[in-house]
Amino acid sequence: MTVALTTLRTTVATALANAGVWSTFSYVPPVVIANSVMVAPSDPYLEPSNNTQNALGPKANLKIIMAVPYLDNQGNLANMESTIVAVFTKLTNSALVFDITSASGPSVLDTPGGQFMTSDFTISLLTTWS
Repeated sequence: MTVALTTLRTTVATALANAGVWSTFSYVPPVVIANSVMVAPSDPYLEPSNNTQNALGPKANLKIIMAVPYLDNQGNLANMESTIVAVFTKLTNSALVFDITSASGPSVLDTPGGQFMTSDFTISLLTTWS
C-alpha cells in the first residue's frame, strides 16, 4: 500500500496504535511520556528517484522511537524487548509495505519529564509526492 507523503506519518502511527498499552504519536511530542511510540522523520527523510525510475515515488525513511520508564534496568530491558516485539508485530500485521533496520540498543533519555529507556528502528516506505 503506497501512502501519500502528507499523511504517511499519521498512517504509520495509526497502524502502531495500541490503546491501553502505549500512546502513539505521529511526531515527537514536546514532553515525552512513558510507554509511548513515536514516528519521526529519519535521516535521510526522503530519497527521490531522480528520474531514473519515473514510475516510482520517493522513498520515505521514518524512525520509530519507543520509550518506556527507566526505573529498574532489568525490568525495563524486558519491557523494552516486549515493546520492540509488539511494535514489529503491529507493523507486520498492517497493510504497509516496508523495509526495516535493526532495533538500536536501549539507551537512557533524560528529559524535564523524567528518564526513559528508548530504542528505535527505521522503516523505509515508497510514497507519493502528494
